[in-house]
Amino acid sequence: MDGNRAVLYLRLSKEDVDKVNKGDDSASIKNQRLLLTDYALAHEFKIVSVYSDDDESGLYDNRPGFGKMMVDAKLGQFDIIIAKTQSRFSRNMEHIEKYLHRDLPNLGIRFIGVVDGVDTDNEDNKKSRQINGLVNEWYCEDLSKNIRSSFRAKMKNGQFLGSSCPYGYRKDPENHNHLVIDEYAAKVVKRIYRLYLSGYGKAGIGAILSSEGILIPTRYKREVLGERYYNSKALDTTKNWSYQTIHVILNNETYMGHLIQNRVNTLSYKDKKKRRLPREKWIIVKNTHEAIIEPEVFEMVQKLQKTRTRNMGSVEENGIFPGILYCADCKHAMSKKYARRGNGRFTGYVCRTYKTQGKRFCESHSIDTGDLEEAVLCSVKEEAKKILKPEDIDELKKMHVFSEAANDCEMQLDSIRERIKKIEKFKRKTYDNYMENLISKDDYIEYVSGYEKEIEELQRKKHTVQDRCRSEREQDHKYDEWADAFRDYISVTELTRDMVLELIERIEVGSDSSITIYYKFQNPYAE
Repeated sequence: MDGNRAVLYLRLSKEDVDKVNKGDDSASIKNQRLLLTDYALAHEFKIVSVYSDDDESGLYDNRPGFGKMMVDAKLGQFDIIIAKTQSRFSRNMEHIEKYLHRDLPNLGIRFIGVVDGVDTDNEDNKKSRQINGLVNEWYCEDLSKNIRSSFRAKMKNGQFLGSSCPYGYRKDPENHNHLVIDEYAAKVVKRIYRLYLSGYGKAGIGAILSSEGILIPTRYKREVLGERYYNSKALDTTKNWSYQTIHVILNNETYMGHLIQNRVNTLSYKDKKKRRLPREKWIIVKNTHEAIIEPEVFEMVQKLQKTRTRNMGSVEENGIFPGILYCADCKHAMSKKYARRGNGRFTGYVCRTYKTQGKRFCESHSIDTGDLEEAVLCSVKEEAKKILKPEDIDELKKMHVFSEAANDCEMQLDSIRERIKKIEKFKRKTYDNYMENLISKDDYIEYVSGYEKEIEELQRKKHTVQDRCRSEREQDHKYDEWADAFRDYISVTELTRDMVLELIERIEVGSDSSITIYYKFQNPYAE
C-alpha cells in the first residue's frame, strides 16, 4: 500500500440550480470532477475510483454513492477521499463527527476538501471543521424553514404541491399547481361511488373493476399517463383493485373540488420519517378545481359508511354482528344479552324467539361475543389462506383453481384458428395457380369447394369451443371474485364491523353454540 490511492466524491445537492435532466450528470458534477481530478494530479495522487450522488441532500448518509464509498473504505480499497468542500461530503454535524473525526481516522483514511482547505491530516484545522459543520447544518435548518414556509403559503393559496395527482385528476399543462379532470379515470371514480350507493361493498367493487380489466391507479399512472409513479404500499405485480384503494377513493375530499394538503410532515429537517397530522392542522382550501363528485353524493357515502359500520349505534353498544346473526332453527335474528351482575354490560347474543316467548318455541342458541368473534376471525383467515401464492402452483392444480379445461379450450381455439388461416392461404394459392394456368378451371372449383367445406366445419367447431371456453372463464371468474374478496384478510388480526359486512351474508347460531357462516363470496371449488 503506497498511501496515495485517492477517490473523488462528487455530490449535487437538491438546492443547486445548475441542474440538467434528472438522472444525468449535471454541469456542477462535471465541474467538480474536473476540479478534483486536477487537484489529484497536481499532488501526485492516484485516482482509483469516483463516487457520485446527483440530486441528494447532504443531510443524510443513505446516499447511494456515499454508501458504496464507505463500504469500499472498510475494505481498504483507498487511502484518501477528495471532495470539493466538507459540505459536499456532509452537511450534518453528527456525520462530520462520526466519519471525519472517528470512522475515517480509524480506517487510516484522509479526507481533503479542496476549496475550503479541510484536511483531516492537519489537527490544527479540526476546530474550523467543526465550526464549518455547524454553519452548514444551520444553513440546512434555515433553508428547510424557508422552504416549509414557502410551501405552506402556496398551499394556503390553493396551489397543488403533490408530486402525483389523486386518481381522477392530472396536472394542468399550463399550471402544474392546478388540477384538471382526467376524463377516463374520473368516470371510474364516479362509478365507484354509484356502486357503493347501490349496495356493493368495497371489496366487491374492487372485484368488479378487476374482472373488467380496469387498471389500478398505480398501473394506470405508469402505463397510460407515463408517470414515473411509485407506490410503496403496492407490489409491481399487483393488478387487482384492493379494499383499501376503494376505501381511500370513497373518502378523498379532493373529489368535491377541495385541496387538502399538509396532512403529513417530517419529524425534523434532519429526519425523513413522516408523521400524520391531526385534521385541525391540515390546510384545506375549497373550490380550487372542478369537482368529480357532488358534495351531496360524497356526504351520502360518508353517512352510508357510518351506517354500515355502526348499524345505528356504536360497535361498543351493539357489537359487530347486528343484522347478520340469526338463530339456526327459527331463523329469527339474535338479540343482545347482558351480564346479570355488575354493570350489566353487553356480553353476547341469544335467540330473540327464546328471549321473548320462552323455550316452548325455541331453544336459547346463546353465544358469547368473544367466542363468536374468535370463531368468525378464524374462519375468515382460513378462507383467506386458500388464496395460494404463485409458488404453490402444484397445490393450485390439485384444487383446480386454474381450470385445465379452460387452458385446453384456448389451445383448441388457437389450433382451429391456425388451421383456418392455412386453408385460406391454400385457397389464395389455388387461385394464383389457376390464373397462371397451372391447374384447370374444374380442378380449381373442386379444390376451392373442398376448402370452403372444411372452413365451414372448422367455424362450427370454433363456435362450440368458444362457448365451452366462455363457461370455463365464468367459473374462473367466480374464483377471482372470491380471491379478491379475501385477499386483504390473509394476515388480519382483528375482526371489524366493516370486514364482516364486506364478506358475510349471514351467520347462524346452533343450539350448541356452533356457528354456520354464509359468505357473500363462496369459494367455487370448495366441496
